[in-house]
Amino acid sequence: MSEIQWQKSSYSADAEGNACVELAHAPSAAILLRESDEPQTVIATTPAALRALTRAAKAGRFDQLSR
Repeated sequence: MSEIQWQKSSYSADAEGNACVELAHAPSAAILLRESDEPQTVIATTPAALRALTRAAKAGRFDQLSR
């Protein structure tokens, strides 16, 4: 089994306290997500579901959650 190659945004800094979401392709064609400061917790999703989440976030559909 090949090792999973995690990728994080180029907008993320490597400094202490700059946790971010990391993504990777799973061998099963799923997309894996984890938070860099909790790498043992991994969520699997489909490419279509991740696209829908990303589009909704960019459109501001979750803005009320951060108020």
